[in-house]
Amino acid sequence: MKILVTGFDPFGSEKINPALEAVKKLPTQISGAKIITLEIPTVFNEVGPIIQQAIQTYQPDLVLNVGQAGGRFNITVEKVAINLADARIADNQGNQPLDEVIFDDGPTAYFTQLPVKAIVSALNENEIPAAVSYTAGTFVCNYVMYYVQHLISTRYPKIKGGFIHVPYIPAQVVTKPNQPAMNLEDIVKGLELAITTMVTYNGLEDIKTIGGTEH
Repeated sequence: MKILVTGFDPFGSEKINPALEAVKKLPTQISGAKIITLEIPTVFNEVGPIIQQAIQTYQPDLVLNVGQAGGRFNITVEKVAINLADARIADNQGNQPLDEVIFDDGPTAYFTQLPVKAIVSALNENEIPAAVSYTAGTFVCNYVMYYVQHLISTRYPKIKGGFIHVPYIPAQVVTKPNQPAMNLEDIVKGLELAITTMVTYNGLEDIKTIGGTEH
């Protein structure tokens, strides 16, 4: 089994992206699966084709995209991506789409193929704060998740794909009072546990447990 894991470069005013730093620290093999890592740009129009080329090159069985969600306390496993790009800030090339669809021929939303609840359960059992998320935002993270799901739907039906958001690391919140953070080592551990769970549940249904939210 081969898993392509991507991490975004820093964006906005940040000098570091914990998603990329954690992805860089992943071992080359997890639970028997070969791990292929890739840095991707926080740029709307560029990132999709880069991932598509990587899929063609490496022929992975699973694509896991990892991004930063500053302000979130948990590692959050995304359930759904929506066909909308509505950027609060510009990307790293100055692009700022407003109320634009990602694919004209795409559905309103896609659900991930990953066992999101099993992943969250595994992380929490190992004392890593985690939760299911039902919004990946409307910035490049959601764009990438939707883009990969559209590729799966239209070109690569045997591939599974998903997205995980990680919190700030402590160095990022020194000047951000009251913002939550997580040690990089715990983020790496969380991603390794998530990937282990993906391998374990390959071909199996997700667990049945409450993961929804009221708001």
